[in-house]
Amino acid sequence: MVTRKPQRVNEAPTSVQRPPHRPAPRTEPEAPAGNEAAGGPAGGTGGMGGIRLTGRGGILLISAVSLVAALIGHVVGSPPVSGVAFTAACVTAALLVRPGDLLSLAVSPPLAYFLAALGAEMCLAAGEADYARAVAVGMATRLADVAPSLFLGTALVLVIAVFRGLPADIRAFSDELNGRSPRNPPQDKTRRTG
Repeated sequence: MVTRKPQRVNEAPTSVQRPPHRPAPRTEPEAPAGNEAAGGPAGGTGGMGGIRLTGRGGILLISAVSLVAALIGHVVGSPPVSGVAFTAACVTAALLVRPGDLLSLAVSPPLAYFLAALGAEMCLAAGEADYARAVAVGMATRLADVAPSLFLGTALVLVIAVFRGLPADIRAFSDELNGRSPRNPPQDKTRRTG
């Protein structure tokens, strides 16, 4: 005996149905050959020898540099080391992240630093008699010491991201959330083909 799977019956009238939303594929312009590919001597939008990071990679870069710098800052007894390294990591990440991932990077530096500082304080407080209190006091002290650098690094990420295409990412995200078809950039009417 042959059995068939029951087919799904769509109960909504066909006039109400929408076609499935398929976001337009993201395309980046072709990079020129040679060292100019990622902002080399001939200019460009930034980069280091063609290195590109995803948004998650940029967040991981900020977290890893912040964690290592917090531990080094504790060893050398200089809290500003952590702040300077965080700011440098923010600028580096903002320059290396793909333009399509700028939105996820732009909102993440404070959380990335907090998690890195929490990890550093947990490592540094290991073996203390009152572990939870040592971590809490260490976090409060570290965040107070690094607050100006935290604001500066986050602001620099936002400024760099705006110039690298963050507004377009926000529009595309808004379109996707609202179910609209992606907006097309205006065509350059000065070019004529044929």
